[in-house]
Amino acid sequence: MSQDVRFALTFSGAAANSNLIEFYDVADALTGFQRSLALTIHLVLNGEIIVQAPSLKGATIYLRAPEQGSWKALAVVSMIATGAHVIGTAPRDTIIGHLAISAYDYVISESLGFHVDFNKTLGQQYEELQSGRRKKLPVPPPSQSKMDALIEKCEPSIREMHRPIYASHSASKAVVEYSFKREAKRSRSLTIETFEYIDVTTLDDVPNLLVGKVSSYNMNTFKGRIFTETEKRPVPFVLHESARSSENIGRITRSLDSNAMGRLDGAADVRISAFRNTSVTGRLKNLVVSEVLPI
Repeated sequence: MSQDVRFALTFSGAAANSNLIEFYDVADALTGFQRSLALTIHLVLNGEIIVQAPSLKGATIYLRAPEQGSWKALAVVSMIATGAHVIGTAPRDTIIGHLAISAYDYVISESLGFHVDFNKTLGQQYEELQSGRRKKLPVPPPSQSKMDALIEKCEPSIREMHRPIYASHSASKAVVEYSFKREAKRSRSLTIETFEYIDVTTLDDVPNLLVGKVSSYNMNTFKGRIFTETEKRPVPFVLHESARSSENIGRITRSLDSNAMGRLDGAADVRISAFRNTSVTGRLKNLVVSEVLPI
């Protein structure tokens, strides 16, 4: 038994409007499309992050012939119920299909610089699907730290999905369309601006002092997210090797614990000295934390 989820990568503008596109560029773009899909689907099905697309388990990704109009390639992800990756009955399959779409949309959006609130999207969707069920859902929900790690692995692939736009200019933009049963949606547009965002990063020469609340942290990778009043959103951060002391990590985790308890008395606040990584447009992409200071 299998359930199919469809992901279509569509290029438009320039030669793509005549159903033409530069061969070398689109070959790289499709490779990036397949790899980012494979890594996302594997995490949704198996709860782990892989590095190589051929390691995908529990699903097969097929490619249908390009459609006329704009240049469109349709990827059909067939999630197969076999062995340890049994999906189960139709309602449970439906749940996984919707989670797969939400997870890939989250990866695309965050990679292109559009912040998505994890707790209000994937986290909330899983809670709603679990609500009222006697049995646990067939797959565990991917944590925000795992999704952040997945985004980091997928960024080079999503960069290559822009290749017909930035290299040969045989297309001017692209979108990914998702469809599963009655659900259909489109990703943010891939443009020359989103390519520049994902391709160019500038590291500040001097650190900045920031105050915020830690919303996620991974002890294995020393990476997390911190909500700052200046940005009004959770910003990814990584502790520099010189900052990975037990004292600094303790301040990070105490902020996370207090924030998780919803404390409003400032107990969740933490002060950091960090170098800003910004895009070509000046948008803050992430922080390299050099020191964690007491409030």
